[in-house]
Parts: sequence; C-alpha cells; structure tokens
Amino acid sequence: MTSTGTLCNLAGPEGRKKRVAYFYDPDVGNYYYGQGHPMKPHRIRMTHSLLMHYGLHTKLEIFKPFPARDKDMCRFHSDDYVEFLRTVTPENQHEQLRMLKRFNVGEDCPVFDGLYQFCQTYTGGSVGGAVKLNHGHSDIAINWAGGLHHAKKCEASGFCYVNDIVLAILELLKYHARVLYIDIDIHHGDGVEEAFYTTDRVMTVSFHKFGDYFPGTGDLRDTGYGKGKHYSLNVPLHDGIDDDSYLSLFKPLISKVMDVFQPGAVVLQCGADSLSGDRLGCFNLSVRGHSECVRFLRSFNVPLLLLGGGGYTIRNVARCWCYETGVAVGLELEDRMPFNDYYEYFGPDYTLHITPSNMENQNSRAYLDSVRTRLLENLSKLQHAPSVPFHARAPDTQLPDEEEEEADTRPDDREADGDAPAVLEGPAAVKEEGKTGSKAAAAAGTAGVGAAAAAAAGGGGGGGGGGVTGGGGTATTEGKKRPLPEVSGRPPASRPPVKAKVEASLKAEPASIPARPAAPADKQKEDLIRGSSLSNRLMTPGEATATTGGEKGGEKGSEKGAGSGLSRHASPYRQGNLAD
Repeated sequence: MTSTGTLCNLAGPEGRKKRVAYFYDPDVGNYYYGQGHPMKPHRIRMTHSLLMHYGLHTKLEIFKPFPARDKDMCRFHSDDYVEFLRTVTPENQHEQLRMLKRFNVGEDCPVFDGLYQFCQTYTGGSVGGAVKLNHGHSDIAINWAGGLHHAKKCEASGFCYVNDIVLAILELLKYHARVLYIDIDIHHGDGVEEAFYTTDRVMTVSFHKFGDYFPGTGDLRDTGYGKGKHYSLNVPLHDGIDDDSYLSLFKPLISKVMDVFQPGAVVLQCGADSLSGDRLGCFNLSVRGHSECVRFLRSFNVPLLLLGGGGYTIRNVARCWCYETGVAVGLELEDRMPFNDYYEYFGPDYTLHITPSNMENQNSRAYLDSVRTRLLENLSKLQHAPSVPFHARAPDTQLPDEEEEEADTRPDDREADGDAPAVLEGPAAVKEEGKTGSKAAAAAGTAGVGAAAAAAAGGGGGGGGGGVTGGGGTATTEGKKRPLPEVSGRPPASRPPVKAKVEASLKAEPASIPARPAAPADKQKEDLIRGSSLSNRLMTPGEATATTGGEKGGEKGSEKGAGSGLSRHASPYRQGNLAD
C-alpha cells in the first residue's frame, strides 16, 4: 500500500514510540450539511484514505467508536436541546420554527439527514479517546471527526451541535486533577472556554483571529472568573500570521503553562482553518508549522487527545491531519504523495505540503512581544498546580445495558475484568469502541453563569433551559479520588458585562435537582467493571480501509436540509468563496 521510503523515523525525544489510538467511523463522510455549505464531513474520509495509503495504519490501533447516547450528551447539554437534536429532521423542521430559533439551528447549523447520528458518531470518538487515555491503554488518542468547539449547553453555533470537547474533558477529569485544553483553530474556542470559565481544574488556551470575526469573543482581557480567574488564556492574532510568528508565541506560552499548571492530560483541538489558503481563514500557516504544535506537545509525554475542528479547503485539511497523524506516531512522511482514493484532489503538485502565500503578516514584532509579555504575567499569578480535595470518584464510562442493545450488534465476547480488550493483530487492528456514558447522579445545582454543568456520572444530568445543571462529581489521579469541577452553563458573554452577569446570577435562588439513590455495592462494582472493560466487536481488517459509500466530495448527498438555502452573509463565520 505504501512505497518504499514513505515513512522515516523521527529523531529526538518526540521520536519515542507511542501507543496511538485512532477513532474512525467509515460512515462519517456520508453526512452532508447541504448545498454550498463550507463544512464537509467528507474531509474525514479523505484524511483516512490518505493516511492509510501512507501506511500509517500499521502504527495505529484503529477503533470504530460506539455512538454516544442521549444521557452521555446530557452530561453537559440540556435535556431538551439533546431531545430536539434527536427528533428534528428535514421533513418536520418547519413544524418546529420556535425550537429552531431557540436552539440557533437553521443557518450556519442546518438540519440535515442523519444530524443526530452524526453528533453521536463524532462525540463517541472523542469520549472514547478520553477513556483510552484514562485507562492507560494509549498515550495519544486521535479523533479527527471531533473538535466542534463552538456548541453551547443549550444551542448550536458555528457548524457545531454537540460539544464533544467538553464531554471528553469531563471524562478525563474523572482520573486527572487538571486538564489543559489548547485550541489552534483560527476561530476562538468559545464553547469550551465558557464551559470551564469558573474552575481552576481546566485551563483553556486559544490562539485565534480576533476582531471583526466569528465568534467575536476571546479578548486578551478575558481570563476567567472566580476560582477560574487566570485559567483562561486568549491569544488574539491578526491576519497573515506565519509559522515563525505563531510558534514564537505558542512555544513559550505552552511551556510556561505546562510548568505552572502541570496537567494530567492535554486536549489539542487542531482546527485546520488556520492554514494558508483556507476558504474561511486568513492565517498563513504551513502544514509543518501547524503540526509543530502537535510535535511540541507530544514531547511532554503527557496523555494527549488530538481532535479535528475547522478546515474548509478540504484537500489541505486532509494533508494536515494526515501529516499530524504521522507526527503522533513518530514518523516523518514523504512530501511525494502516494496514490490514493482522492488523488486528483491534490493536483497539480500531488504533494503533502503546501506553500504559504505572500500575504502580509499584520502581526508586528512589537505586538507579538506585548501579547506574550502580558500573558506570561497572567500565568505568573497562578497558584502552582492547584490541589483538589479527595472525594469518591464518579463511575467510569460504561457500555449500554444488554437489553438496550440490538441482538445483531451485541458483542460476542464480553470481558469479566477491568483489563483492556484484546487487540486485533495485524496492520488493520480495528475495534468498535464501547458506548460512552455512565449512570448520572445529580446533586444541587446553581442557576446562571456560575452553574455546575452536568458533570460526568457523579455530576448529574443537565436540566432544561435556563442554565440549571448538576454538580458534585468526582475524579481520581493516580488512584487518588478527586471531585469534578463546576462547569459554566452559560458563556462569559461579550465584554464588558461578564462580571455583572456572573454576580447577578450568583444572587439567584439555587434550584435543586433530586439526587440519584446510591446503588448497592455489588452493582457499583459491576458498573466499574463494565465501564473499564470496553468490550469490542472485532471487525474485519478490510473495514479499516473502506471509504464506504457516498460520492466523492460529499456534494451528492441529501439536499433536504436547511443548508440548501443558506445565506452567504448570515454570519461572520460564513465568509469567503463558497464555491471551493
């Protein structure tokens, strides 16, 4: 499948062998946002085909994720929003105009065939990757279908419906006292930042275009609130930033964050719309410059979850994420591209790397120095590696009950202990990841910005609208039991009314959510065993290489969704030439 010399070992500490779990569903490329919409899930299929023909599958453990269930998504999102996503279709959306407006669905975030299944697929991969890291089965987990960082607790935003990143971080917090989230998408990671705006257990760092640009948040002065003060770092950038300028900020800032915050795990959102030539972007990064962020974080030898995100020139998205998969496994890929299922997309050069344009870099040296100095000063105010009190840990993410599974999809073999499932030997080791989710137990919640989100198992399921959520979940680190953090149900809002809104919400009368009765001790033990075993249905090696149905480019799918009549000027996100 791969030509001689295509793979070359990396030198240096980043070249050490890593166990890499790779999550991919062959059907993900079939989903179609609508005619003219810039978001094309087909790019995930292109990425998979390219990395397979580079031979990277021989270095990966490939898993097909179990779809996330309603209760998994309700660990952060509100029940009524998840129910709406589950039931709305192109055929019945016109009967739900009020709900479409309430949940911000229709323009940038259209209703299309299979919308809920798409959300289940990409969310299942991200949470499944977090589970692999938690159990020590992998050093790095990859889900290029994930990384949809704009989704809010009660609404869709910026092509994103379910915030798989928040759900994956909540899973990681069960085992790690602190989790670091880094976002290199050109758009600000607003959905993740606002979810953890008031906690010191999650630090968010976002490098993004700031100004008259979607979503309009991410000011240098937005640093968190309450216990989360100084745990949100925003790096606002201008048009045309190149590799050297970008890395002159990224490396010193992340080095300082790793030293001061000392995370137990890192989540990196690798949005490829920060690449040069992206149809909605205005940065000037090369594939090598973008992937240097992955290489740098890999060198810290901390559990790492790599997720996708934006990226709208799909041939460059495939190039970037394929190359970064190579970086994750410690291999340098040849620039000369092997023949693959979408070879014609990469002409006329048929190379892996792109040449940045000659656009002007509007980020002056003085501006970059001032941003770096200001952010390093903020980091110096942090408590060094904040501690977390000991508490009982929330149950692990578990498989669905047997009676909930279809007879023909039920795994043949289930493990009776907490060990990792057996690995399918051979170059295409493919497993179907266990379904995510654990029994939700709710405690008292708080209304408004400072509310605790439905935080994983012990944290409670999110209620309906109004930002009322559960709290009080727990986590462990190296066998020590830790509580899950509070997670904000609403955004920090646009500056300057953040503080006023927070203070007003904290004065509101708290709403109570009934606590779930404790299960018997033997039932708790059974849940833990089921949650950690992650039984899989072994798939044939050929399934790893299948591109599975659909027309190339994803343009021949259903056009029943609301995206077929999208307005070019509906949102600042929808800029650029829509005729790729």
